[in-house]
Amino acid sequence: SGAAACPLPCVCQNLSESLSTLCAHRGLLFVPPNVDRRTVELRLADNFIQALGPPDFRNMTGLVDLTLSRNAITRIGARAFGDLESLRSLHLDGNRLVELGTGSLRGPVNLQHLILSGNQLGRIAPGAFDDFLESLEDLDLSYNNLRQVPWAGIGAMPALHTLNLDHNLIDALPPGAFAQLGQLSRLDLTSNRLATLAPDPLFSRGREAEASPAPLVLSFSGNPLHCNCELLWLRRLARPDDLETCASPPGLAGRYFWAVPEGEFSCEPPLIARHTQRLWVLEGQRATLRCRALGDPAPTMHWVGPDDRLVGNSSRARAFPNGTLEIGVTGAGDAGGYTCIATNPAGEATARVELRVLALPHGGNTSAEGGRPGPSDIAASARTAAEGEGTLESEPAVQVTEVTATSGLVSWGPGRPADPVWMFQIQYNSSEDETLIYRIVPASSHHFLLKHLVPGADYDLCLLALSPAAGPSDLTATRLLGCAHFSTLPASPLCHALQAHVLGGTLTVAVGGVLVAALLVFTVALLVRGRGAGNGRLPLKLSHVQSQTNGGPSPTPKAHPPRSPPPRPQRSCSLDLGDAGCYGYARRLGGAWARRSHSVHGGLLGAGCRGVGGSAERLEESVV
Repeated sequence: SGAAACPLPCVCQNLSESLSTLCAHRGLLFVPPNVDRRTVELRLADNFIQALGPPDFRNMTGLVDLTLSRNAITRIGARAFGDLESLRSLHLDGNRLVELGTGSLRGPVNLQHLILSGNQLGRIAPGAFDDFLESLEDLDLSYNNLRQVPWAGIGAMPALHTLNLDHNLIDALPPGAFAQLGQLSRLDLTSNRLATLAPDPLFSRGREAEASPAPLVLSFSGNPLHCNCELLWLRRLARPDDLETCASPPGLAGRYFWAVPEGEFSCEPPLIARHTQRLWVLEGQRATLRCRALGDPAPTMHWVGPDDRLVGNSSRARAFPNGTLEIGVTGAGDAGGYTCIATNPAGEATARVELRVLALPHGGNTSAEGGRPGPSDIAASARTAAEGEGTLESEPAVQVTEVTATSGLVSWGPGRPADPVWMFQIQYNSSEDETLIYRIVPASSHHFLLKHLVPGADYDLCLLALSPAAGPSDLTATRLLGCAHFSTLPASPLCHALQAHVLGGTLTVAVGGVLVAALLVFTVALLVRGRGAGNGRLPLKLSHVQSQTNGGPSPTPKAHPPRSPPPRPQRSCSLDLGDAGCYGYARRLGGAWARRSHSVHGGLLGAGCRGVGGSAERLEESVV
């Protein structure tokens, strides 16, 4: 019956009531569907199987050993091994797996050996090993692309003897990751990216044969170890048969790890290199406090607030690992002194940062709840000042002059000398956008140029003077100096819109003028040449002329004296081109074309700019 149920390309062996199905090197593209469900050992290595699903191993509850090595498996469906409750060994090495989901390995609750080496694994779900945590003894994840592994699951495998994590991209081990692995006898971390190892009781096991539990064989060569005080605990273990070397610091790079004296495993205490000294922000704005520290190893950064409490991440504040503290929306309670703390195993360093929050002005249109001005307070104040309903003087204290489409110059007087001014604050908004815009101006300035305004919009503007607080607990005093209302000019194209049309038309006229002028010049040249040739034409020379006679002897012709060559005709000056004398043909032609060009350009430019009221000189520069 076993031979009859054996798949055609496979070989089946029935030894000691254990059925083995051998299908290696058979060129299979999928798991044979007619495999005997009583099979104990199934070998499918060295084929071309690409995917695994629940139907492939359904009802194979007696399967103990499954080998799927060196195939092309890229995907394992959920609960593909769901019926393999007796499975002890699963070989999936040498495939193309990229990810293991939570349900990919569900089912084999008695699994002891899991081989996943030589794949392309970049991620393993945290619960991928949950079904066999208590039974697994051998886990091989070597030669993959893992940066993180499910440390919580691995740390909960009390029966684990061998763990191979070599040739991956692991750059950090969580503290205590192997603390509960009392049976672990071999840990391979070779060729990863580990710069340091956190102290772990597992590593302190002796290597003597009589040690109990079994001694640990630890391999971590091929890692860029940073040999400082953080690895001093490992150096004191004195494992002379390992061949690890140091990668940094520069003074220890390349040296044999176990040969470096313990005194050279040193650290540098933190040093605050730069930090924010003091910061002023307006109430409601974002505040960013920066603190940078140096040290070996890199310091850990913390912030302590004015209330002497550690500042953590919240909805309002966020502390970054690089030492930056960001407060999203500042309030009066955020003002005060902040302390930046940098710590590492060699010590700590602190620096103080002063944060001052400038309260918003509480004008005449303040709300009853908190006294903060609403979005339209600035507009109301400006209209009140413009209509003369305020308490300002008859002569406006704030003026906006030299208004263009996108800018305006704000000017104000020095104010009362008795009142100290810390800085000025300009607030304005427009009819196009109700957003209130702030500008801070030094106390020594009395002019400020507003730029990037909206053309053709109405603006309301107010100027406030900020005075220093009387005491350390007082808020900054604000005083309204005055408000103004102004409107920007509409966006007029002037000659700019005409320039493109004039430029295109000028080019067209210029090209046509060149052609017409060339024809005229050619015609005039022909006329001049013909007229000159007519004035200097030579008389016909008569020779061998016989007169008719009535039979008498023909008269002997008289010898004519030799004639001198006719005089060369003079160059014609009949074409008046405006010059005083006669010029050569090329020079006359050049002068005529220059005057014609000037007249054409002058006419076009004058007509264009007179129509729009622009400048003829400016437009002419752009056309030329």
